[in-house]
Amino acid sequence: MRVWIDLTNSPHVLVMRPVIERLRADGHDVRVTARDFAQTLELCERFGIEHTAVGRHRGGRLAAKAGGLVARSAALVRWARAQERTAGGGRFDIALGHGSNDVTIAAALLRLPSATMFDYEWAAVQHHVNCRLAGAVVVPEAIPPERLYRYGARGKVRPYEGLKEEYYLADFEPEEAVLGELGLDRGRPIVVVRSPPEVSLYHRFENDLFARVLERLRAAAAEQGVQPVVLPRVASQRARLQGVPGFVVPARAIDAQSLVAYADLVISAGGTMNREAVALGTPVYSTFQGRLGAVDERLIAEGRLRRLRDPRELDLERREHATGGERAQGRVRRDPGVLVELLLSPLTAT
Repeated sequence: MRVWIDLTNSPHVLVMRPVIERLRADGHDVRVTARDFAQTLELCERFGIEHTAVGRHRGGRLAAKAGGLVARSAALVRWARAQERTAGGGRFDIALGHGSNDVTIAAALLRLPSATMFDYEWAAVQHHVNCRLAGAVVVPEAIPPERLYRYGARGKVRPYEGLKEEYYLADFEPEEAVLGELGLDRGRPIVVVRSPPEVSLYHRFENDLFARVLERLRAAAAEQGVQPVVLPRVASQRARLQGVPGFVVPARAIDAQSLVAYADLVISAGGTMNREAVALGTPVYSTFQGRLGAVDERLIAEGRLRRLRDPRELDLERREHATGGERAQGRVRRDPGVLVELLLSPLTAT
């Protein structure tokens, strides 16, 4: 088959990597498009994913997002038609994405089957587009399917067990090289911090709690030798954070999964890094102030994720027993082939 996969944000590279590898190993022709946003292109290069860069993020305002959606969807249609005319080309059999409105719209215009994935059900604007146009909606089984019916997903929901992170981290083993790359001392506490998704429609307000976390960590770095590694999402966040004394702010995409595995604590205002920490056995707090999704509700109920209310709750001590290698022994590893089968289900339905 000819399979088209579109990547629009950094986490999508991670979850789609094993899908791409599995499809190619099975002999399928997989072509990848990627949007210039956050670390998406850098991660494609880091993982050796051959791709074509198409479009960029247009900003956080609703009008800018709408304009970007129209422009990039049209660009993807032109790209796909050009692919058909290349030597050995032909029409794609299916288009896949993780939360990419652009590719589902382009696929609909091209009359191609498509499938979408996501694991946060309250991004309403995104889901009203994707769930109506896609032939399959692949989500964690923790999300009650009836929550998705209002988006047009009735009859399309394809659930999978566990966390998406347990699938794409199935072949992952942490490497200590990232600690040396960042100049970190294994003998002192390492705290990994992920900034809020400021440009997301479901997170459209300043996160005061996150600001107080940064202040607590700044003081802990100066007074206790804590090593906060702050991973910004966009260049504007990086520019603001790089000048804070005591903070380690990587200038480019790094092996964040190994960093999380060797950290003593993770604090994130988003979702993916929280769940990576859960999957890798690292203690983790969420500062997300939007509406909780079903996946996080379950993780909190199980005690695997904690919702931070006050930065003074944070335990910033070194955990001698919590090493990447020891945590790996108790990890849940799931077969990415399950995701491949679910994503390709629109083809078997037709």
